[in-house]
Amino acid sequence: MRLFRRMGLVVVALVLLLSISESAQSPNGIVLAQTQAQTQPAQAKTQAAPATTDSVDMAKLQSDLKTEQDKLKAWPNLGRYHDADAQVEPPATGENRVVFMGDSITDGWGRKYGKFFPGKPYINRGISGQTTPQMLIRFRPDVIALKPKVVVILAGTNDLAGNTGPSRLEAIEDNLTSMSELAKTNGIRVVLASLLPISDYIKPQTNRRSPEQIVALNDWMKDYAAKNGLVYLDYYSAMLDDKKVLNQNMTYDGLHPNDAGYEIMRPLAEKSIATALRGASAAHKMASKRTHSPKSSKKRGGT
Repeated sequence: MRLFRRMGLVVVALVLLLSISESAQSPNGIVLAQTQAQTQPAQAKTQAAPATTDSVDMAKLQSDLKTEQDKLKAWPNLGRYHDADAQVEPPATGENRVVFMGDSITDGWGRKYGKFFPGKPYINRGISGQTTPQMLIRFRPDVIALKPKVVVILAGTNDLAGNTGPSRLEAIEDNLTSMSELAKTNGIRVVLASLLPISDYIKPQTNRRSPEQIVALNDWMKDYAAKNGLVYLDYYSAMLDDKKVLNQNMTYDGLHPNDAGYEIMRPLAEKSIATALRGASAAHKMASKRTHSPKSSKKRGGT
């Protein structure tokens, strides 16, 4: 009897062991084990994520800081055209060389949009983002040293936007005056180009550049050119729409011209350059007459 009881206990124990074993090997048991295995690495990754994000942010900050330091070291960006300037030959006899000094609107002409006067001895010395003090510093190597007959200056919109810090209209006018005087001193005729209008059709622009200040600076340039024998080039009026802002069809962002915009600008620039060249020719003839005219001398009686 005892033997049967023992055998019954053994059987019960075996049944229990089998049940436990099957439960451990069931799909639910496998899922649980897998879930635990997957959860642990995920938790580890989650804990490590802030450190990775911090590392990325720090690397970006260091990169941005280096970029700004490089900009500060080369603030006027004299190196942009250093090699190109060195390769420019002296102008040939009778060559009507023209240099365009400016910012991104000049820089992008023929390089991004539009055609930059094919077949003409015109030189593009625009640098994107620049303001008038930066252009003034590089005016000698990028303009005077190239010995053009005419320089077309399109500058000031980035000053209004504060690209190199807050700037008053008077400071912009002073820099434009200095560039004009440097050119005249070196026998270079000056074309002062108006700032282009802006518009908010495509993206906000008037929040950084005041349309009223653009008009005020253009009015000053027109007056200064008239009083000092310069040529005023009016891009502004030709690019307005019926709402008196930059025509949407002439721009890709409300600030810079597209192909259609440069097509409007090109003949206007050509006309102003022709006017400046006529003035240069007239001035040359006057100087030649003064040089070769016989000197009249008055005889003075002796004592």
